[in-house]
Amino acid sequence: MNKIIVIAPHPDDEIIGCGATIAKHVKRGDEVYIIIATNGFVGAPDLFSKESVESVRGEALKAHRLLGVKETIFLDFPAPALNSFPEFKISIEFSKIFNRIHPSCLYIPHSGDIHQDHKAVYRSSLVAARPQRDYSIKNIYCYETLSETEWTPMQETSFVPNHFVDVTSVFEEKIKAMMCFKSQIKMFPHTRSIETFEALAKYRGSTVGVKRAEAFFVERQVCTE
Repeated sequence: MNKIIVIAPHPDDEIIGCGATIAKHVKRGDEVYIIIATNGFVGAPDLFSKESVESVRGEALKAHRLLGVKETIFLDFPAPALNSFPEFKISIEFSKIFNRIHPSCLYIPHSGDIHQDHKAVYRSSLVAARPQRDYSIKNIYCYETLSETEWTPMQETSFVPNHFVDVTSVFEEKIKAMMCFKSQIKMFPHTRSIETFEALAKYRGSTVGVKRAEAFFVERQVCTE
């Protein structure tokens, strides 16, 4: 059994980026933990009411139960204002969770995502995941988040995947989990539509010869055998 941590800047990023991979880990007998980093009504109460944040968190819990997630951890860092928040405080909270759970694998947002919250979570995650004493996280993968990753500014590093997970057998579970986020789903051709998620999975799969795939960028991968 492996312990897996997925860090999402906001609820639903984790399902968009690696929902099917989460399902695959669970089916293998791995324990999956999800960290939701931000709380909208703290950082931007004019944009996110306390009620709306609690509602989307409820959607997240429903989606995670469907996938078989072991634990969901909600943090209260301010969204969408992490770019103006001390990142060392975020790293400290992530470190506390890593030290409690001791994950072997970590999934985080991509560094080139257009949303500043995603960039801050990426950097804070890597600081917290530095090898310390006799423990280190062996594998770190960056996922792609539609409506963020594909809009990478020209001066940033684009998402070029080099790790693919065949999710053909579990892809429908990702779609069911995503459908729990009724407040977040958009109509096609918006990138946060079910049709677009399906199209991306087919495209990523076709590039490696499978029917459906989720793609990642390898930040760290330690082979022990």
